[in-house]
Amino acid sequence: MVRRRAFVLIIIATMLVWSACQRQEQIPAAGRLKIVTTLFPLYDFVRNIGGDKVEVSLLLPPGVEPHSFEPKPNDIVRVKKANVFIYTNRYMEPWAMDILRGAGRSDLLVVDSSASVTFLPAREQQGEAEESVDSHGAENLHALRMDPHIWLSIPNAEKMVDNIAAGLAARDPVNRESYYKNAEAYKSQLRRLDREFQEGLSVCRTRMFVHGGHYAFGYLADRYGLSYISAYAVSADAEPTPVKLAKLINTMKSKSLRFIFTEELISPRTAKVIAEETGATILKLNGIHNLSKEDMERGATYISLMEQNLENLRKGLQCR
Repeated sequence: MVRRRAFVLIIIATMLVWSACQRQEQIPAAGRLKIVTTLFPLYDFVRNIGGDKVEVSLLLPPGVEPHSFEPKPNDIVRVKKANVFIYTNRYMEPWAMDILRGAGRSDLLVVDSSASVTFLPAREQQGEAEESVDSHGAENLHALRMDPHIWLSIPNAEKMVDNIAAGLAARDPVNRESYYKNAEAYKSQLRRLDREFQEGLSVCRTRMFVHGGHYAFGYLADRYGLSYISAYAVSADAEPTPVKLAKLINTMKSKSLRFIFTEELISPRTAKVIAEETGATILKLNGIHNLSKEDMERGATYISLMEQNLENLRKGLQCR
């Protein structure tokens, strides 16, 4: 009986040590929170809010377009080992729920960065969403009618920062003050950026811009009173119909628009076709979903990319 009791105690002790090791694997070195984010804006916001208190990673590999992203088993493993998982919204990452179900972590803190954000409809696609059902699936019909690109409105970006700071503070209350202090400092930079957009786009020859990519800049256009037309649907997998392409070309000519915009991680083919037909110059607008390897290596940030967007918008709209 004594031997049996001793054996049981050894088994229990072994299990406790194993359990402790498992918990240690979930908590990074130096006590830093281990955070996984889906898109680049979230990754950059966390870097600014968390500082040296966090270890943050981006789920998307450099250069991967998020609309067509399909999680792999290794992605689920990464989330399973994290303390916090942050995603943009249910329209942008419908696959986020699949990852969470696969991770099966009841103690994982999940932050939906879109809390308190008012979504805009994808106005450009109203009446056209039904055309995309076959290629995207009936379950995505509702998503096609809402614009998921909330971070391209700077006031929305501020709300996202607040949501992330609250999440980090809840998971790591010891460093609560640091997270909120960093968030306020970063939001002051965002407010400065917003003023630069308002002033820089206040006096322009035209307030309309045509984009040869997918419908990504609705929030930006709405914020600064611009008229926006895109060639693709909300999903970057869509292709413009010949009729839509002809309409875009006619609009460019009738409005005497001299510039056509293209975006990162999407083929510029459509923008080139429109440019050839209208004599327009191609400019880049960055949707900031994800970065190329080159942009990542040179240290691009949400703010630096938005500043580039402002510079190109001013040129394309011919602002004073």
